[in-house]
Amino acid sequence: MPQSCAIQSCRRISQTLCYGCNQNFCREHKREHDLSLNSQLNPLSDEINAIGDRLNSIHLDDSISDSRKKLEEWRGDCHKTIDYFFDKKCREIDRFIAKKMGKQRQEISQMRTKLSELIQEQEATHRDIDSLTSTVRDLEQEMSKIEQTSFRVEIKPLILDDSLIQIEDSDMNRFDLSTLTPINKSINYPRENWAPLACNNRYLLIHQEPNLCLVDRDLTIIKQNSWIYGTIYDMCWSSTLNRFIVINGSDIFLVDEEHMSIENIQTLQKSKWLSCTTSETSLFLSTKVWGSSVMEFSLSPTIELVKQWQSPDTCTRDEVINGIVYNNGTICMMIKNPSEKTIHIEMRSSATLDRLWSVRLNIAYSQNIRTRCCLITHSEWLVVDRNTSRIFHISKDGKVKSSTAYNPPPFCATVFDQDMLAISTARGVNLHKL
Repeated sequence: MPQSCAIQSCRRISQTLCYGCNQNFCREHKREHDLSLNSQLNPLSDEINAIGDRLNSIHLDDSISDSRKKLEEWRGDCHKTIDYFFDKKCREIDRFIAKKMGKQRQEISQMRTKLSELIQEQEATHRDIDSLTSTVRDLEQEMSKIEQTSFRVEIKPLILDDSLIQIEDSDMNRFDLSTLTPINKSINYPRENWAPLACNNRYLLIHQEPNLCLVDRDLTIIKQNSWIYGTIYDMCWSSTLNRFIVINGSDIFLVDEEHMSIENIQTLQKSKWLSCTTSETSLFLSTKVWGSSVMEFSLSPTIELVKQWQSPDTCTRDEVINGIVYNNGTICMMIKNPSEKTIHIEMRSSATLDRLWSVRLNIAYSQNIRTRCCLITHSEWLVVDRNTSRIFHISKDGKVKSSTAYNPPPFCATVFDQDMLAISTARGVNLHKL
């Protein structure tokens, strides 16, 4: 039976079926239907062209600069490790030769002394002459061996596992505080201790009283050394010095990860230090006084004062800077104001200390508790507040994205080995997988 045209106002008999929409049309309305479909192609073509132009105009240099910077830092650290190992083995060869040469010098010196005594006394016997002659022949043989000294150096190739560096699309795994994973690993303190954290690309530095400890991503203690210098207020890593920097109430210390040696930088002035952070070229320190100062020190070739900022350029005279963290030409500051009983986070230029943005946080004020911050992915920040047992997620442009409760109360946080978030509490350190 013939079917009517799909257009309700049309009384004609359908002549054709549109297989795309499964409708019957008369000849005239089929032509209109085709024209309607074709008319939608040009706008789609325009949109595709616009998307193509947009793709061609994308420049990802800025977006990937942080990733390239991490790779360059890794390469630099590897070069330093290889150089250190090379120098160590060269010193082994030098010590071996020095030992041989030193033994011969000692025997030659003894021979000279004996000969001098015999010449002076003029009482040499045949036995003395034979003994001296035999010793001289032995020395000549040993000298011949030394002159022909060579070493058999067996070198195994340095094998790099491709899994050492894993590159993923970070947008697929952008940090979300609301879905913070459960504790992956933890290490307990022997007694309660509100201690800061610091890390490089290999180890996490913690203060497990009475020791400073380097732990790996399994929180296994790899190295440790006794800490006898009082309360630790802050610590950070310097890739330039290849050392951790630790500050107490008045002094600044360098901690060598290779030997866990602790060196007091005697050349720097004593002050009431509270917080520290480093760039590639500078060490920044803030003071534990109202109207805190910020001082910039060069790292190479020597650690020397370069610049000093004071209140009101740093903060008002009734404020104190609780913490500073460097990132890509900026310094993030946690500032406490007792008059207004407020806490805010500010982003400053590391070159001029000019304020880029400032955000007042909804945190209950406490006179004696520090609120700290740490850098996470995408130049975003976490603010850790043990007074309210909360962690705040701050965007790179200073917006509070979210917050969550954390128990026991957190004191300090840092991103460790790129994919772990370390959080310290009074009881110990917890690791969360990012």
